[in-house]
Amino acid sequence: MGWKALLPIAALLVLSTTGCSYLFYPHAKEFTSKAKGATGLETVINLTNMAEASAVSAKGGKGVDQSFDDLHNQFHAISDSICCIEKSVREQPAYALAVTHNKELKAIFKRLWKFKDDQPQRDQHLDLFVSELTELRETLQSLR
Repeated sequence: MGWKALLPIAALLVLSTTGCSYLFYPHAKEFTSKAKGATGLETVINLTNMAEASAVSAKGGKGVDQSFDDLHNQFHAISDSICCIEKSVREQPAYALAVTHNKELKAIFKRLWKFKDDQPQRDQHLDLFVSELTELRETLQSLR
């Protein structure tokens, strides 16, 4: 077997052992560490608070400025951390709603990324992102 045949196996190994987002968005791990709570649930709630502050700060900006970059990494930290919530919490019916909110955040962020250079679309999508973060946080808080 040639070395080229081993590349897909090596890539799979790297991605499965490091987590995709932490490989491509290494600052997401830093934000997760900063947001570390007593439980996985508390960590995700803390991340939603951080992301909301970054989203509000990113309003009026353009491109990948510092606030937008922080929001981008916090978004990935939320996505990576939501599956790390304790099993007893994940078994509650409201957890499914939290997963749905997270999927909605992904759709909104995809559009936000597209309009990061265009006002007023950027700010409109930031407002929508904050609204969805609030719904996610409220759902997570109901799981306490």
